[in-house]
Amino acid sequence: MRLNTLKPAPGARQERTRVGRGIGSGLGKTAGRGHKGSYARSGKGKIKPGFEGGQMPLQRRLPKVGFRSKMKVDTAEVRLYQLEKLSGDTIDFATLLAAGLVDPRAKRARLVKKGEISRAIKLVGIAATAGAKAAVLAAGGTVE
Repeated sequence: MRLNTLKPAPGARQERTRVGRGIGSGLGKTAGRGHKGSYARSGKGKIKPGFEGGQMPLQRRLPKVGFRSKMKVDTAEVRLYQLEKLSGDTIDFATLLAAGLVDPRAKRARLVKKGEISRAIKLVGIAATAGAKAAVLAAGGTVE
C-alpha cells in the first residue's frame, strides 16, 4: 500500500445533488421545495421553536402551575445538627460563612429543625423555623 494509491471505498463519496438546474434533472423549477409556503421562500425556511402555524402553541395553551420563590435563591438552609459542631456561643451569618456551612453567594440563612442540639447557643440575624426555634429555646439558647 502506498500513499498515492489510497482512495475511499466505493460509494463512500457522493456528489451533492445540484437542484434548480432544469427540467431534465428532476429537481428543476421549484428545486424540490414544493409550491409556496414558508419552506419555499429563500431565507425563511426556519420557523421559531414552538410555532404551530398560527394556532395557539402548546406552551401557551397549558395553564401556569406553581410558584417559584425568588428568596429561595438567596437563602441558605442550615440544619440544627450542623450548629452542634460550631465552636462559640454566638452564631451569626458571618460565623456560618466562615465555617463553610452556607454558600458564599447566599445573602441570608435559615435554620431548619433537623437533628438535635444539646448546648445553649445565641442566634443573631438568622431566620429559624418554628420547630428549630423551639429546639434552640429548649436547649437554653436564645433567638434574636
